[in-house]
Amino acid sequence: MVLFYFSGTGNSEYMAKFFGREMGADCYSIEEEVNFSQLIQSNNVIGFCYPIYGSRLPRNMRQFVSGHLEGLKGKKLIIFVTQWAFSGDGARVLTDLLPKGHAEVIYGEHFNMPNNISNTAFLKEVSQEKMEAKIAGAEAKMLVACANIKAGIVNRRGFSPFSKFLGKFQGVPWQRKSSSVGLVAGSMEAKIATSVRVDRRCTTCLICIDVCPVKNLGLKNGRIDHNNDCVGCFRCVNQCRSKAISVMGKRKPKWQYKCVKRID
Repeated sequence: MVLFYFSGTGNSEYMAKFFGREMGADCYSIEEEVNFSQLIQSNNVIGFCYPIYGSRLPRNMRQFVSGHLEGLKGKKLIIFVTQWAFSGDGARVLTDLLPKGHAEVIYGEHFNMPNNISNTAFLKEVSQEKMEAKIAGAEAKMLVACANIKAGIVNRRGFSPFSKFLGKFQGVPWQRKSSSVGLVAGSMEAKIATSVRVDRRCTTCLICIDVCPVKNLGLKNGRIDHNNDCVGCFRCVNQCRSKAISVMGKRKPKWQYKCVKRID
């Protein structure tokens, strides 16, 4: 098997690599320059791991899945979602990008992870102790998932009609139709795509340009500019040395999230 992941600030990367270590599976970020088509072709079981935004896949992960539809035909899929608290049908929603009967999902699971949205008034910074406890809970859940997969036990978290119903409360305002690959006018996702703000504290160190997963940021007339293509991953917000960047509003971060554990 092989697993592909997208991670904004480290949570999904950590869980993907934790799974890979336990299962002896290769893991690749969708940002890497590798032959994904060949990897998909040469493996029978394909895994995906991604953070959930408004009960929907990040746009770049939707584009990745849609770009490899032909290769995924007839494959068995494992779908892992990292979430702050709740996503409803976060794992199931990936299948909305596939033709009916295109692939078989043999496992789907959701993992609660520490919050990485660091520039809102209602989501406060939590202690390292609490973050580590939350990640430990996710690790324990992943160990169960690995054991079940090895034993051939099928579990599809988020695939019930009730989960799908609950997911719509966040999903419809965020993306409108879950089968849409690109931005939908009037959706929250489309509004966030244009929401990047950089204030005068910016030192043009260019870290944000280097880390942006979709190359949304660039240098123009000596200042950081954006292409109205933000996916809302908060990587730039959490890595800016001067805390000069905001996404989803003008509020600047008072703290920054760094995933407390890593697997290299």
